[in-house]
Amino acid sequence: MEWLSAENVVAVGTAVLGVVASGVMVWYERRVPRRKRIGYRVQMDNPIGDDVRSGRANVRLGLFDADMDDATLVLLRVENDGSQSIDRDDYTGPEPHGLTAVFTDRTIRGVSVTQPTDIDHLMDHFTAQRGFGYEGNRLRIPRVPLNPGDHYKLLVMLSGGDVGAEIRLRGGLRDGEVHPNRSATPDDKAPVFSLPARIFTALLTLSVLALAGIVVFRDGNPIECEQGEVTVIGSTAFEPVIETLAKSYERKCAGAEIHVEARGSESGVAELAALADRSRPSARNVIAFSDGPLGDRLGLTGKEVALSVFTLVVNDGIDLGPSGLSVRQVRDLYQGRYKRWGELLPGTDEATADLPVVLVSRSDSSGTRQVFQDRVLGEWEQAQSTSLDCRPPDGTVTAVTRCELASTSDVLAKIAAQPGALGYSELTTAAHHEGVRPVPLDGDRADVNEIERGTSAYPYRDIEYAYTDGIPSEDSLTAGFLSFLDKESSRQVIRTQGHLPCGTPVGLRLCTDTGRGPLSPSGA
Repeated sequence: MEWLSAENVVAVGTAVLGVVASGVMVWYERRVPRRKRIGYRVQMDNPIGDDVRSGRANVRLGLFDADMDDATLVLLRVENDGSQSIDRDDYTGPEPHGLTAVFTDRTIRGVSVTQPTDIDHLMDHFTAQRGFGYEGNRLRIPRVPLNPGDHYKLLVMLSGGDVGAEIRLRGGLRDGEVHPNRSATPDDKAPVFSLPARIFTALLTLSVLALAGIVVFRDGNPIECEQGEVTVIGSTAFEPVIETLAKSYERKCAGAEIHVEARGSESGVAELAALADRSRPSARNVIAFSDGPLGDRLGLTGKEVALSVFTLVVNDGIDLGPSGLSVRQVRDLYQGRYKRWGELLPGTDEATADLPVVLVSRSDSSGTRQVFQDRVLGEWEQAQSTSLDCRPPDGTVTAVTRCELASTSDVLAKIAAQPGALGYSELTTAAHHEGVRPVPLDGDRADVNEIERGTSAYPYRDIEYAYTDGIPSEDSLTAGFLSFLDKESSRQVIRTQGHLPCGTPVGLRLCTDTGRGPLSPSGA
């Protein structure tokens, strides 16, 4: 797939690495030794009397004895917010109790213990024999075993002092720590890892995801738009790609007009060369696309755009099997050695064997035909048309019936309509046309993905070139449109239409190693 280019793989791999690193940080915070953790937080610290010493008379009016007019209530939550269980022996203090809550400047008047209903067994630990009690401003808390996530709450009544005075929980854990949690809302869950770790994790994750997004979706950036008019001529096989990209460029760039007039590769490059001889300024506004390097001999400047794959096609009534034809058989067919299909396919059914061979070709200005001659036949087609309507004569067949048509669509329509017809076409167009079958060559299929993976040596393919008269100026629409072809979104269009963009690492290798000569023929 196109998005699996080397740079995209690196970016996405970096993003995955960053996410994994974030997960490792979470694991480290919760799993490494020394991470037995008891956290505590004050969930309520409210006045309930009518003391006016702090200037907050009747903040929480309560009915109490005279000596309780400065009373406060504190709800203290103690929890195991680590990843390991805490046993009685994990508390490190020398006293019978495990922890001590210190309420600065206040005196403890009473305490009540609560815990979730699913861990009622914790109440068994809050006894005087296990150290539970209070004196002055200190509350002794027993060595309570806690599984990860367990907690209990202490509702403490105090007098004296003021709301908001410091409350600390003292004590130690073997291979762990006792620490305050900052959240003071009653129902919030304590943080599962530290603030520095959270900041690091967030920044790392955002950074690597931004990197991946920039690379994978880098075509979201505005393109460098140019204005003016350009005419695109040449290859009919590449016409669907150019039509799509021209409309896309015009939508994105106001003031740009791109006219597509595909009349065949050889006609296109010849027209551009002739225009350059007559009027060089006019030629600078023309791009000629060619199946193969037809413009090189005319002195035009070529840009490799894509690897185009073509295919032989046969009328759907003829089944050539998974191996198709050998290159040798194709050459014999076009040399006129076989008049009827039964001569080439002995043992086939009588109806197929009696069908005359009809060769439907493109005109001699076609780049598709030129590639077929170069890469498969290894020579020019031997004879001109013998039929205007591509129909064999009635009666005895003394020669192969041949015809030439102007466009790929005409060729496919004729092959689908004429029993026994054989021809060639651009791959994607043929794949969506009813009534025809692609023809494997020497067992290799015309399949873009298989060619890209290196599992198919299908020979009928060549580079699609964009030719101009010299190098266009950087501020011209000609240069702007050619640059647009290298955008990732344009490469996706090229691939969708059945071609391999030359701008990718795999495409670059295939475009520079096309094997210009014809394949050696295999045996029939």
